[in-house]
Amino acid sequence: MTTNILTQARLRELLHYDPETGIFRWRVYRGHLARANDMAGTFDSHGHRQICVERKLYGAHRLAWFYVYGCWPSKDIDHMNRVKDDNRISNLRDVPTALNCQNAVAARSNSKSKLLGVHRTKYSFIAQIAVGGKKTHIGSFKTAQEAHKAYLAAKIELHPGNLE
Repeated sequence: MTTNILTQARLRELLHYDPETGIFRWRVYRGHLARANDMAGTFDSHGHRQICVERKLYGAHRLAWFYVYGCWPSKDIDHMNRVKDDNRISNLRDVPTALNCQNAVAARSNSKSKLLGVHRTKYSFIAQIAVGGKKTHIGSFKTAQEAHKAYLAAKIELHPGNLE
């Protein structure tokens, strides 16, 4: 049994990628799925564009990297401007997961404080930041806004992956 491995040459036969816009377009007719020159891909549940190539689903950001550089990214692809479907090559960087996470600016959807780096205790708001895989306590504050302000100051100093 052989497995078909997508090559850069095969990718370029099937799709055209515009590095200035980050948009992929089909070069080939795909029956009822797509015509030549149609924009390729759909959105996943997280807002990233994904493209099915030869029965395998790929993130468009990872395909863009492969299309331009001829090798698969070795780590995570970070959208530097934090727009998940902006796949311009100038907006993408191949970074470790920890560095990619440092570029976050919004709290997770299940955050009770709704502020990045802040959680509430019974009597105060705690600011903490992850550095080197370990949580570092920044301080306790009376308001969530004060805790968030302290978190942002620490983020500038401690997160080299942060692009703000």
